Amino acid sequence: MAKPQRYSMEFGKKEKVLNYACQTYQLSRPNKVGAVMTLIRECQPKKIQEWEQWYFENAYTDAKTPAKITPECLQELGERLYEKITGIVIPEWQAAFNQLTLQDCIDYIYNLTINRTFDGFLREKSVVNDGLAKIFPDINFEESDSELDHAGDIDYVAKVGDKTFGIQIKPVTARANFGNYSPTERMKASFAEFEEQYGGKVFVVFSLDGEIGNKEVIEQIRQEIERLKNTTFPSGESKNHY
Repeated sequence: MAKPQRYSMEFGKKEKVLNYACQTYQLSRPNKVGAVMTLIRECQPKKIQEWEQWYFENAYTDAKTPAKITPECLQELGERLYEKITGIVIPEWQAAFNQLTLQDCIDYIYNLTINRTFDGFLREKSVVNDGLAKIFPDINFEESDSELDHAGDIDYVAKVGDKTFGIQIKPVTARANFGNYSPTERMKASFAEFEEQYGGKVFVVFSLDGEIGNKEVIEQIRQEIERLKNTTFPSGESKNHY
């Protein structure tokens, strides 16, 4: 089977810094460039020219007051990216490079492997065992199977009848404040595939010192449980393999 043609530009060694700054300053989020994966699925283009035209005809920022996206908007985002890299990222990295020691590197690897992994494990356990499991005592929350397709994006699963919904746990430091976090387009696609396969939605739960930080998600999960209790897959089509 022939590999599909690639249209993406190559940026070489610059890719890492461009990606870092773009993610850090959220310049490719839906509130800046629209829900691109949703748009391209609506378009179903066979040629890149079809997608480009469709995008600029239909794309709006995902914000309280949506704004039409134009080529000039993308150029402005590129200019902002350049300003962030040259004005903030490069000076910060240069300072870090000048101060970096061998011991920093040794300590970092050890801390990342042992300390942070253990901290994250305890946060997950606390959020689920001391939070969700007590709020929803009739629901059994299980760690996701590491061999399944969505395991990288979903930490826990919970069965409701013949369906399953998912939980992703993030430390509160993953966003500056509640309401500012938005999953990446790749993650949204993974969540959508999970829902199609297992029937239930995926919820992002923020851990604040081992407690649920975004309390509003509790009611959302409660509503999802009720929805799943009242719906079933058509006979013989259950896709729940957890």
